[in-house]
Amino acid sequence: MLIGDVARRSGVSARMLRHYESLGLVRPSTRTDSGYREYSDENIRRIFHIESLRSLGLSLSDVGRALDDPGFVPSELVDDLIRRTTDRIAAETELLTRLRRIGAAEPAGWEEVLRTVALLQALESGSAGARQRAALSAAEGAPVPAEALAEAALGESDPNVAGALRWALAQAGEEAPALLAKGLGSPSAEVRERAVRSIAEIPTAEATALLRDALAGPDPVVRGHAALALGTRGVADAVPTLIDMIVEGRNDADAADALSGLAGDPASADRIATGLVARLAGAAAAAAAGTAAGPPARRRLAQALADIPGSTATRALEELSSDEDRAVALTATYVLELRGAR
Repeated sequence: MLIGDVARRSGVSARMLRHYESLGLVRPSTRTDSGYREYSDENIRRIFHIESLRSLGLSLSDVGRALDDPGFVPSELVDDLIRRTTDRIAAETELLTRLRRIGAAEPAGWEEVLRTVALLQALESGSAGARQRAALSAAEGAPVPAEALAEAALGESDPNVAGALRWALAQAGEEAPALLAKGLGSPSAEVRERAVRSIAEIPTAEATALLRDALAGPDPVVRGHAALALGTRGVADAVPTLIDMIVEGRNDADAADALSGLAGDPASADRIATGLVARLAGAAAAAAAGTAAGPPARRRLAQALADIPGSTATRALEELSSDEDRAVALTATYVLELRGAR
């Protein structure tokens, strides 16, 4: 078969077939009387083998070794190809992500494209100051897509930069909560906490819904941040978690403040007071059993009860004014005097 026919059958150009010949990869079996290359069926099979190996990313040099060296072991070369392909895919994926983010910023001209690229690069900088400046620029309306801000916020360990990113996300629009939501399911406790803290600063109904979901999750830190945020939004479902935080001593002062805010509603005030009283009884049992956490928990609960208005709280304080724990009794007595109940 002549070279033109081989090119048509194999899909390999005549020029490339001549190149293969020059490298010694394929040598036509014979030549015609007119001097034209004539390829045998074996030659054509070898051409297909070459193309198959090239499709895996092998260089022509490696292809020659694979076909002609009896001692050639493919495993190491294949492993190297896997590694290089993985690196290339990662690089291409990163580029695609950056291009999509630039497109999401809807630049009006190349100057805006360059500005967006600079800000995206700054968000990935090794300098905390550069990352913080980029976040602050985004909060002030610079063209940084919410997706980039969310990714940066979920990965940011510097507290100052994290605060700037949360502020920027709060200004980023309606898509920010959904972008952060994936962080709530992360296997990393740090990422979950960053996600809930960022969502907590977004004042939208979607963010509130995500915080309600987080309130029922297994991570106590996430539940705590969600409860604090929901408490400031007047969501009474946060009450049990806030009381748990007081008992456990986790951000107990903030939890007590949140309960005090929720107690502005009379119905919620009674519910909160009832919950605190029930936990006081449990803490008393723990104290009687000699559990170390008993007395401190009762003192925290008594202090929280002091900020709750209503008759339920007052009656509980009256009982606590004669408590065996002097700190609890003094707290209750002082609050009753302020309320005019003594």
